[in-house]
Amino acid sequence: MYPLGLRLDRRRVLVVGAGNLAHRRVPRLLDAGADVLLVSPHARDSLRAMASEHRLRWEERRFQASDLDGAWLVLAATDDPAVNAEISALAEEARVFCVRADDREAATAWTPAVGQHEELTFAAFAGGDPRRAAALRDRLLELAATGEVSPPRFRGSGTIPGVALVGAGPGDPDLITVAGRAALAQADVVIADRLAPARLLEELRDETELIDAAKIPYGRQREQDEIIALMLERAKNGKFVVRLKGGDGFVFGRGGEELDACAAAGIPVRVIPGVTSAIAGPALASIPVTERGLVHEFTIVSGHVAPGDPTSLTNWDALARLRGTVVVLMGVRHRGAIAAALIAGGRDAGTPAAVVMDASTPRQREVRTTLAELGDVEVTSPAVLVIGEVTRQR
Repeated sequence: MYPLGLRLDRRRVLVVGAGNLAHRRVPRLLDAGADVLLVSPHARDSLRAMASEHRLRWEERRFQASDLDGAWLVLAATDDPAVNAEISALAEEARVFCVRADDREAATAWTPAVGQHEELTFAAFAGGDPRRAAALRDRLLELAATGEVSPPRFRGSGTIPGVALVGAGPGDPDLITVAGRAALAQADVVIADRLAPARLLEELRDETELIDAAKIPYGRQREQDEIIALMLERAKNGKFVVRLKGGDGFVFGRGGEELDACAAAGIPVRVIPGVTSAIAGPALASIPVTERGLVHEFTIVSGHVAPGDPTSLTNWDALARLRGTVVVLMGVRHRGAIAAALIAGGRDAGTPAAVVMDASTPRQREVRTTLAELGDVEVTSPAVLVIGEVTRQR
């Protein structure tokens, strides 16, 4: 066997049969830009959808020898070995490589277990053992995501310029996305908030510059303008900067301001969303924010400004009239005033409520109460306030 990467952009690939193999292989062929011709009397819904979206051409019939005309590669994936053998023989005569779903020894080409990480492509063969090949691929992807496998670049500048705005998730370092962890592994500079999981920062490369944004609620913090200035200055010097925030930076995290600043400065920027604590916090306390037949909406609101404050942008009276779940972030200090505003607006004082503190960490703690008593329970930051009938269910 001689391993080889095929550049299939705008080149015809014939896929005969629309079963499991086609279901798994066709999306990657399309990602490679291949001109896919699917020939089969029947097709899975996913393949039918691709045909209806004009991503591939589907001939709803049995295979014909003329289907091979113009093909660079063939996948014989029918459930009839005789048909697969016919396709394979005709492909051999036409000198077109053929992958067979039923008999790898009779095939002229094999497809490896393939994985993609950033610009790296991993392809694994394992002597005809597809599960072993898949396990090897998955292990390589895992190592690449954590930075344990990070080959240097020998072409181009050797650096990735720009900024990545990364959400770190609710607190457990394992809840950051694969893309977020990969960005941290490549970062030259990381600007991290207080709520960013410490273990993620411990995993940074020794040469990575770590800047503590020290955004402590109600306490001393770097001004947002200073944070943005640091981020842009490092990026303009050719560094790859990761702006790391707890939860999701676009949910009360000022991520939009940082995105706009990068765009205005002409700096490439990538947004890597995080798992927001507004949903993960309740979920980790067995509280769904919606429930079929009970709640059809939920609202996420910031509680860092008290109801009645002239700078508040929240219509608490309107919020009180809704029947759905209310999730309050950054509302520990003003929880009593928030409860009072909702009750004054018409929400039942007996509405069940919950507070989830330090969600997803070993310190996680929950308190169940009512809206009327929300201001009296002992609560520490960071915490998510959840108000509504969903907190009564479990």
